[in-house]
Amino acid sequence: MIPDSHADLLHWETRAFAHMATVGPKAEPHSSPMWFDWDGTHIAVSMTKTRQKYRNLHRDSRTSLSIMDPANPYRYVEIRGEMVDIEDDPDIDFISRLADKYLGEERYPWHRPADERVKITIRPTSVSGMG
Repeated sequence: MIPDSHADLLHWETRAFAHMATVGPKAEPHSSPMWFDWDGTHIAVSMTKTRQKYRNLHRDSRTSLSIMDPANPYRYVEIRGEMVDIEDDPDIDFISRLADKYLGEERYPWHRPADERVKITIRPTSVSGMG
């Protein structure tokens, strides 16, 4: 579903951020930058259960992620999709994998013991892009 012309933006080495949009409780948009992983089929992100995005996705599983080319801001891919899975990450394995990608750190450095972290898996339903 991701066009070959933009597939590199999702590769591990690119380290591009995804701006993830969800629908808020009053139908307002909520957008924030996220670390992400791509397995060739699904996008996965990490968040804590206290985040507004987490509550939004429970209410409405639709989301959109915009990933801009770090080397060319006029080139991007937008992926619309829906949350298909929530997996607890009590040992912070998934967020630590992302910390390795984005920070070069073996373990996620900002974990707090009270954090309840989850891995959210998103299935793309449509894709568009520019550049």
